[in-house]
Amino acid sequence: MFQTAGRVTAEAPGTETPQPATGLPAAAPDALYFQRCRWCGSSMFHRLLCPVCASTDLLTERSTGSGFVLRSHVVHRNTPSARNASLIELDEGFTVRGRVMGPFIAIRPGCRVRLHVPEDTVRKEPVFELRDTLYEGWTW
Repeated sequence: MFQTAGRVTAEAPGTETPQPATGLPAAAPDALYFQRCRWCGSSMFHRLLCPVCASTDLLTERSTGSGFVLRSHVVHRNTPSARNASLIELDEGFTVRGRVMGPFIAIRPGCRVRLHVPEDTVRKEPVFELRDTLYEGWTW
């Protein structure tokens, strides 16, 4: 339906109203999205401007969800039990803060991870799982 100058007119059957291009792909519940600058090609996570060239022409893309741990530490505050807080660099070239599931001793810089949940319901950050660990055969 179109509304023009106070009166409502109906669309002709079989025609569709063109939707404005937002640059967002169809949403998938198990995906992590990032932006890529159309001018310089750099990738970033949740930005309004490109940090390299300050362009606002950003294209939203879907990440593969695999990467490696840059740094990790255990946090004891504001939580009933200890939790992991890590910086993850994904294969597309951007860095994101998230949580890695697994034993704390196995999570160290350089470990490969993959996306488990794109957004935690409580902390609103992505959750990753270890791909391969050195301590898989160990029992506690």
